[in-house]
Amino acid sequence: MALTTEQMMLVEQRVTNEKKSAGLAYLLWFFLPAFGAHRFYLGSTGAGVAQLLLFWLGLFSSVILIGFFLLAVWGIWVLVDAFLIPGLVDRDVMERRQRIGLDVGLAAPA
Repeated sequence: MALTTEQMMLVEQRVTNEKKSAGLAYLLWFFLPAFGAHRFYLGSTGAGVAQLLLFWLGLFSSVILIGFFLLAVWGIWVLVDAFLIPGLVDRDVMERRQRIGLDVGLAAPA
């Protein structure tokens, strides 16, 4: 079933209100990279946990030198994330638009 113009406007309004902020994601990326906070914020919980573990395991195991490798992997990943954030925000917007569109379409009177 196709959405009416009014329903499409409602969907876009809700998406605009609920979407994640790229600016906030970059602030989290800059100030809290050791916690993978930007990944948690953008809904990539698995990647956030992986970044968190890589950093802290690397930091604590740097005494036995293997930690430097883990920290290097973490550092490269965090740098690459700076370029991935816009795409992650766009993905979040598309997922929200689809979910909200389904909600609005299902709630439409018959």
